[in-house]
This record gives sequence, structure tokens and C-alpha cells, in this order.
Amino acid sequence: MYFCCDPAAIEHLKEDPKMGAVIDQIGPIQRAVDPDLFSSVVHHIIGQQISTKAQATIWQRMRDAFGSVNPDSVLSAGTDRLQAFGISFRKAQYIMDFAGKIRSGAFDLESIWEKTDAEAIAQLTSLKGVGVWTAEMILLFCMQRPNIFSFDDLAIQRGLRMVYHHRKVNRALFEKYRRRFSPYCSVASLYLWAVAGGAIKGMKDYAPMKSGKKMPEKKKKTTVVPQQKGRQ
Repeated sequence: MYFCCDPAAIEHLKEDPKMGAVIDQIGPIQRAVDPDLFSSVVHHIIGQQISTKAQATIWQRMRDAFGSVNPDSVLSAGTDRLQAFGISFRKAQYIMDFAGKIRSGAFDLESIWEKTDAEAIAQLTSLKGVGVWTAEMILLFCMQRPNIFSFDDLAIQRGLRMVYHHRKVNRALFEKYRRRFSPYCSVASLYLWAVAGGAIKGMKDYAPMKSGKKMPEKKKKTTVVPQQKGRQ
């Protein structure tokens, strides 16, 4: 299952000429979603501060072992087995705590579907190991909420710098783009992630170089004319 990209979202975002050019160059985007809220929470806890590749590897190990990632399979496995999949001890504890709360009824997961974005984020962040960014990703890649735009996502900030030639994206500037893309920020996020990942050849990040980084030395002039080389 993929994120449902409403044609109205594309039409709205194309009102911005630069975003419109990005959409035309990249074309339709298909991003997989997980409609199961429990497994999505676990999946996104696993993915915190690790690469997408590492997250996918761990997730596949769990699915191969459990078949279905649910409270019973997680609690039956225990912390040690979760760690054996490559999950850190702290994350394994978070996942076990979450599964325990679902089984006991201490946390009403299904009620989140009926809440506003802000209410859903507030409820999800009451869980151990779930911060605002994680909650926002759950709303986008599980619940398919249409207007998610995460300031804490560095790739989205990078995409904004690349498309709009900003050196830095602060909160005020970010909110300007949120207003511009709303109520279809989720689709804008998908395209900005694609840009940040190199989907458009030749687009660069305009962030200033980190202090202390040396500039490349200029080559000495020579009377020999080098042969022209193609781009790598």
C-alpha cells in the first residue's frame, strides 16, 4: 500500500512555480505506508537515529521471525530477543513497555484515529521513546494524514534549502512554507525528501560550509590545456 496522493494536492502545490518544477521533474511518488498502527509505532521507534537501510534490515528480521508484529508476538519475544534482531536495549525496553500498555488496556491506541493531528501527536508522545518527529512520521506513513510537515526532519529542511536556495531554514521560514503548502504538506514532504535524496541531478544544498572545513586549494595556472571531461 502506498501513500494516497490526492490530485488536488498536486494541483495546489504546483501553484508554487519551484515546487511545480520539482513535481514535473520527479513525477509521481510512491511511498509505502503501514496501516497497522501498532506495528507502525514499533517500526518508527526502531528507525530513530539509524539509517533507513538498517531499519529495513531489522524490520525484516522481526517480520520473518514473528510473521505479524503485534503485542503478543513482542511480549512473547522479550527484550533479549528484540536485541538479537539488532535493536538497542533502550529501544527494546520502549517497545516492550508499549506492547504491555496495549495488552493491559492502559493505552487506547485505536482512539488515535479519531483525534486531530495535534491531539494524536500529544497522545503518541506520551509513550516512552516516542517524540514529536516519530509521532509525525506515524501520522504520515500509517494514518496518511494529509498535512504533516516536520520541522525536526533534517531531510525536509535540506530539501527546502535545495529547492528555494536558502542557506538556513529557521522556524519562521519553515512556517512560511507550511502555510504555503497547507493543507497538503504531506505530499510536499514526499517531494522534498526525494529532492534531498538526490532525485534531481544538479540540485545542490545551499547550507554554508561547516566552520573549520578547508576550502580546496586552487590549481596553479599552466600553459597546457587539459582535455574536456564529462561529468562523473
